[in-house]
Amino acid sequence: MIFTNPAGAPELACDECGCRWFDRMTNTCYECGAEVPEASLVEYRCALEAFQSQRASGAAQAAAKG
Repeated sequence: MIFTNPAGAPELACDECGCRWFDRMTNTCYECGAEVPEASLVEYRCALEAFQSQRASGAAQAAAKG
């Protein structure tokens, strides 16, 4: 599950319990122990790339106006 934090960045949450804390070495949720599916990790990486692109284009536009 992916949601957006108050700063607008995507965050990954456990599909089982909604927890946002993961053991990155084992790709499991700290709260319930559920494994993070590879599809969720791919979706999260894509969301991060989109967020970074959006921020970069916004900064470039601001610089062009400034």
